[in-house]
Amino acid sequence: MEMKSKTLLILYATQTGNTLDVAERIAREAERRACTVVIRSTDDYDANSLPAEDTVIFVVSTTGQGDTPDSMKVFWRFLLQRNLGSHWLEGIHYAVFGLGDSGYQKYNFVAKKLDKRLSDLGATAVVERGLGDDQHPSGYEAALDPWLSSLWSRLNEIKPHFFPKGPDFLVSNEELIGLPKFQVTYHNVDDIDSRLSTATDFKYLQMQIGRARSMSSGKVPHEKCKPDAFLKMVKNFPLTRASHEKDVRHFEFEFVSQVIKYEIGDVLEVLPSQSPAAVDSFIQRCNLDPESLITVHPREMENRHIDNNVNTLDVPIKLRTFVELTMDVTSASPRRYFFEVMSFFATAEHEKERLQYFASPEGRDDLYQYNQKERRTVLEVLEDFPSVQMPFEWFVQLAPPLKNRAFSISSSPLAHPTQVHLTVDVVSWTTPFKRKRQGLCSTWLASLDPEQSIYIPVWFHKGLLPPPPPSLPLIVIGPGTGCAPFRGFVEERAVQSQSGTIAPTLLFFGCRNENNDFLYRDFWFSHSENDGVLSEAKGGGFYAAFSRDQPQKVYVQHKMQEQSERIWNLLCEGAAIYVAGSSTKMPSDVMVAFEEIISKESGAPRESAVRWLRSLEKAGKYHVEAWS
Repeated sequence: MEMKSKTLLILYATQTGNTLDVAERIAREAERRACTVVIRSTDDYDANSLPAEDTVIFVVSTTGQGDTPDSMKVFWRFLLQRNLGSHWLEGIHYAVFGLGDSGYQKYNFVAKKLDKRLSDLGATAVVERGLGDDQHPSGYEAALDPWLSSLWSRLNEIKPHFFPKGPDFLVSNEELIGLPKFQVTYHNVDDIDSRLSTATDFKYLQMQIGRARSMSSGKVPHEKCKPDAFLKMVKNFPLTRASHEKDVRHFEFEFVSQVIKYEIGDVLEVLPSQSPAAVDSFIQRCNLDPESLITVHPREMENRHIDNNVNTLDVPIKLRTFVELTMDVTSASPRRYFFEVMSFFATAEHEKERLQYFASPEGRDDLYQYNQKERRTVLEVLEDFPSVQMPFEWFVQLAPPLKNRAFSISSSPLAHPTQVHLTVDVVSWTTPFKRKRQGLCSTWLASLDPEQSIYIPVWFHKGLLPPPPPSLPLIVIGPGTGCAPFRGFVEERAVQSQSGTIAPTLLFFGCRNENNDFLYRDFWFSHSENDGVLSEAKGGGFYAAFSRDQPQKVYVQHKMQEQSERIWNLLCEGAAIYVAGSSTKMPSDVMVAFEEIISKESGAPRESAVRWLRSLEKAGKYHVEAWS
């Protein structure tokens, strides 16, 4: 049995799968240096074993407003125990690489907290923590490349036993590539649906989606594969003027399978549909039989994550269905490793050389210009390299997973017991090379005709905005589509007001032009009048900022300043603050506005206002839901 000291442990914590990509890249680079590596998810590792390790590399992402990924919560709680002394990890070496987005206030907060906690417990850092930034032109790899270079150099100095063949030894890529991680088994089955013959239509659809996604290489541990319910669209209308540059839509859906109880502030995840023609083109390009029946499973069966609710891993599924439901071949750009593996299967020398260059650190920026910046799809990349004939198993492993898209629910279940409403910005843009691009899910939803009765698979999740009790005064700020959850809040309070007393609600909305993108104008005004939720008679108010309707730009924070006294009075009455919208600058600008208002109205110094707002956060009365 090998001693643990010869094994490099890589622990990752992911919410969407990106940190696993990084962890696997680190493992590949270590293996090229003849280093023995073990990769584990933090929810698949006993934190009590850390003192027995030699060196641990952590790859962690930050979610929401500085939150740990779900897969890391138990691990992190263990590390925070007070009985773990300052010598608990003495003699252990570690390195931390974080994935974050500098558009958020708490940028890479989890990596920074983890780094400090490991140091406080006595562990020694091999290199300074690395911080990958989604906002960087080259993404997180811009920070990962130099960080890895430093890691290997420093690790070789202090832990040479990891590299038994010396610091300059590198296994050739050809030797290392080996077999893909997933195995595809082809079946001869006369009736694929024999086990489901008695199932209802919805049961059949649910099982089919569940079994496909339970076999997906992109499955995140503990993620539910089977949808919670199916919805049918009943309304689809624009909220913005047709000539406006943005197309924001209001969608209304009805439950068609079973009614799921949800709350205001919850999030709906939608599995989008890919273009059937593009899926067919991918299958044809790869010389695959769309009607063949397959099962997919990891070669390393002990690492297999099984959804206990989907007891169908042994039931074959049509190859075309598997691609359609699990592999994003029509909208997402592949990772750098995709190009590296492609280079092994390119038979044209000039294609092989170009792919190898793209996969190298030197070619990173050119790859970014070609791939991510243009949002090239798997299908488009394959068409650009026609000599590449890659086995389907590699596509299963390397194609970007088809991800659910999350939207804040903009309705109240009290007002609409059998419905769910969404407010969706239909995404479209032009690339640097003037190629038109569209968001997969939003464009698909916008294209649906309510008369078609298409069943939409969905999942319900708790959001970052907890439902407030009717007795809690509210100050809510929701510019643009950030107003979506607060439409549900207002609907809920309108119903509650019919049978009881509700606390005041101040709502600040912002958009560019009053005539072009004033979302839900009539809705807000109707609730601002006749003793409505937002009326002055109820102690509330609605304030809209139109940034482009005058030479001087006016944003929500300016409207907040105008209502400084009202905001302060509500805060003194125990009001909670809710903020939703773009993560770029808005949340921090709103926070600064609150600091200025509190300082001005209370007469206290700015530092006291900052502390006061932090105490609100700790008390669970300052909530932010932001997205990039």
